[in-house]
Amino acid sequence: MKYSYLTDPGKIRERNEDSVIIVENRAGEILMCVADGMGGHKDGEVASSIAITHISKRFQEISSVGNKEDAINWIQSTISEANVAIFKYVAEHPESMGMGTTVVLAILTPSFLLFGNIGDSSGYVIKNNKLHKITVDHTLVNLLVKSGDLTEEEAKDHPRKNVLMKALGANTSVEADIFNVELNVQGIMLCSDGLTNMLTEDQINKVLNSDLPIDNKLSKLIFKANNRGGNDNISVALLYKEEM
Repeated sequence: MKYSYLTDPGKIRERNEDSVIIVENRAGEILMCVADGMGGHKDGEVASSIAITHISKRFQEISSVGNKEDAINWIQSTISEANVAIFKYVAEHPESMGMGTTVVLAILTPSFLLFGNIGDSSGYVIKNNKLHKITVDHTLVNLLVKSGDLTEEEAKDHPRKNVLMKALGANTSVEADIFNVELNVQGIMLCSDGLTNMLTEDQINKVLNSDLPIDNKLSKLIFKANNRGGNDNISVALLYKEEM
């Protein structure tokens, strides 16, 4: 098994408000997590760092996430704790009012694979050398597509396509979407929307299917996203269960 991650501020933003981590616990279970902070001058990078730091610390503290039901409960409770930590920070630093973050994570054990997300950072599996999106974006535009008020084509360039309906730091109570995924996949990719807003799935697949080492694939994805504009911070976490 190979895994790595990379984050980059992009070409437009002065600061990188993304945070990303991949860690193993004592049982050899793997946590991957990407958070895309929001708030600009209101400390978006602090919100994403709080979320990633709390979630990864809790994961490394436990000997195992347990069975699948235990792991689902762990995801929900830990994300809720991260949300509380963000609200606590804002209470102590009123100038940070309005900061928040997305979060997408994957937990891989020998017995199961789970994804969890809040916001519009994305989780994918790689199967048959192709990306398959697992998570569902919590955006206004996605809600309008589901209700039939927008087509998918109209949604791509909608002026409000980045308006979030859910995020950590937005409401005192949060509940992540949880996805139970079959284990027979080649790999896992998590990313912030700085990648997916710049590159199509076909363009990402082309890099993932190249003969490059994993770190070079990450560098190339970020290079290509920046080459197409780099309008946002870009973060990618990549894991391969088997060679591609």
